[in-house]
Amino acid sequence: MVINIALFFTLILYSFIVSQSLMYILALRNTQLRMDAPSYIFFRKLVDANMQAKFRYAVYGALLSSLALATLAIIDGSAFLISCTAIAFGALMLDTVITVKGNLPINKIINGWTSSSYPPNWSDVRNQWLQHFQYRQVLNITGYTALVAGAIFR
Repeated sequence: MVINIALFFTLILYSFIVSQSLMYILALRNTQLRMDAPSYIFFRKLVDANMQAKFRYAVYGALLSSLALATLAIIDGSAFLISCTAIAFGALMLDTVITVKGNLPINKIINGWTSSSYPPNWSDVRNQWLQHFQYRQVLNITGYTALVAGAIFR
């Protein structure tokens, strides 16, 4: 029963993480690619401020619940769930590394721009941010899919 509760909370928390990736696939990536520099800067600053204030709790919660679930899966002895949870936790860890090493430094650069003062290569910086995020999308979707598979087929 405890493992089911841990699995439930991990799925819920991981859903917050993967929802960001899915929204970028559905609309946000293409929207940002169509923005001019001032619009893009305004958008990124608003998103970054909100994400900095709130998203870290989803990430911390998902990391902790994934780690707890992995521990419980090992105790339970379910090889398939152990594998699925390891994939999900590993993907989340790699996502965090890419965020810290890739997206957050670029956010800091963009947050230093204004709508009238930005570099001529601003779109290259935007594309770098999107490239880092694309790697994170693959990781998040893979991790979430593994977690759902573990929940269903264990």
